Amino acid sequence: MNEGEVHAWHYATRQPVRVHWKNGRILFIESTKPAPTNRWIAPTLVDLQINGFAGVDFQRDNVSTQDLERATRRLIETGCTRFLLTLITDQWDRMLDRLQHYRKLRAESPFLRSAIAGWHIEGPFLCAQPGFAGAHDASVMIDPLPEHIHQLRKAAGEDLVLLTVAPERLEAIAAVSLATSLGIKVSLGHTNAQHKRLLQAIKAGAVGFTHLGNGCPRELDRHDNILWRMFETKGLKVSLIPDAFHVSPPLFRLIHRVIDSDSIYYTTDAMAAAGAPPGRYTIGRMEVDVGQDGIVRQPGSPLFAGSSLEPVRGAFRAAEMLDCPWQETWPRLSDVPAQLMSLPSGLQAGQPATFCVLQVTPESWLEELQVYLNGEMVPIN
Repeated sequence: MNEGEVHAWHYATRQPVRVHWKNGRILFIESTKPAPTNRWIAPTLVDLQINGFAGVDFQRDNVSTQDLERATRRLIETGCTRFLLTLITDQWDRMLDRLQHYRKLRAESPFLRSAIAGWHIEGPFLCAQPGFAGAHDASVMIDPLPEHIHQLRKAAGEDLVLLTVAPERLEAIAAVSLATSLGIKVSLGHTNAQHKRLLQAIKAGAVGFTHLGNGCPRELDRHDNILWRMFETKGLKVSLIPDAFHVSPPLFRLIHRVIDSDSIYYTTDAMAAAGAPPGRYTIGRMEVDVGQDGIVRQPGSPLFAGSSLEPVRGAFRAAEMLDCPWQETWPRLSDVPAQLMSLPSGLQAGQPATFCVLQVTPESWLEELQVYLNGEMVPIN
């Protein structure tokens, strides 16, 4: 019988609790005497932008069920039990075929169905200008037409979908409105849109902004740029990559001062090199180099191309940059992204006994991570 309990400090209340579960579900959470020193319990992480992991590139057409399960298992070991499998810019028909391929793999595996919460379609409706295109292939970027949105909804079935769009593209505002009406969450990103256009997209239904501080040139006009425009734009959940590379620590701190804390969530933007050793990897047709510093670069270029960040490291690195307790940053990689996609979050009786148990030093150094999935501790390979 699947039954057990954990005695630890609660990540949100910071009070000692006893969490008891049976048959894979939490029966109750109750206050108790002081928990073991430095032992904490927290919900598992939710990442809305995973391009690949553990050597598996999700942008390729030959990924097998075994490949996807291996990458997913490794991702779960890093504390992330739910994610949006992300497909980046390619020819539209190929993106739809790739989506349907992954839906088929997911349908055949209960393990994948529980972990892959949905799909993030990042492209091809992005800004093709140098810098704003990022590592995406600008040559296949297109304007979002109504038929594209209907095709996406049909290809994804009833699954959760997050679609990143540059709102300055022709027909983009109408596409945002149509996508929203069809239950697709729209995030703005890889964009150089003017403030008025951003507001129009929000009015049409856009709810997020994809990895602010990235998908834009390294050098920006100091008087008017996408960062300044977003700083004065309210109404979006803004994602950041907390690896200290994509967004420098000073900018990371500044963003948290300017944008409401409950409007920020984190994503790793992980690609195949995450959870894997340094070396050469692919993102679709592009080869990238990953050095000992963990930074993913296009060969011979200082430009970044995804990240090798593991989710649990992202939560702690964010806390280090902000000089705050890790308990303050953890929800931005768990509760906040879950809520954006209307997924259950937090630790509550009746929910699956899926959570993280962390051993953390008083100096906020992670010493040990245990991940429980439906009441069973996930073995670390």
